[in-house]
Amino acid sequence: MIGSPYIPLFLAIAMEVVGTSLLQRSAQFTRFWPTLGMALCYLVSFYLLSLALRSMPLGVAYAIWSGLGIVLVALIGLLLFGQRLDLPAVIGLGLIVVGVIVVNLFSKTVGH
Repeated sequence: MIGSPYIPLFLAIAMEVVGTSLLQRSAQFTRFWPTLGMALCYLVSFYLLSLALRSMPLGVAYAIWSGLGIVLVALIGLLLFGQRLDLPAVIGLGLIVVGVIVVNLFSKTVGH
């Protein structure tokens, strides 16, 4: 894929977040359509991640993937599933976001 590795990476994160949300809806794989949707989202997500890895180091890509994924899934948990977080959880998520920002702004290993 020509262009920024961030495009497939962010699309991969979005697909993973949708897949994880469907995992919640699958009721431990007992509901067919959410389970199928989850599997397809994860498959597309890993393919897109592989495209990002063509020009981005694995550690950096995975840090962004996991950091943003955690925060987005926590927000979806709150908004769609009513799963509230306490203050230490919110602080921890904030530190993850700060970590992703530091890696992207200051690391020389990030492929810009």
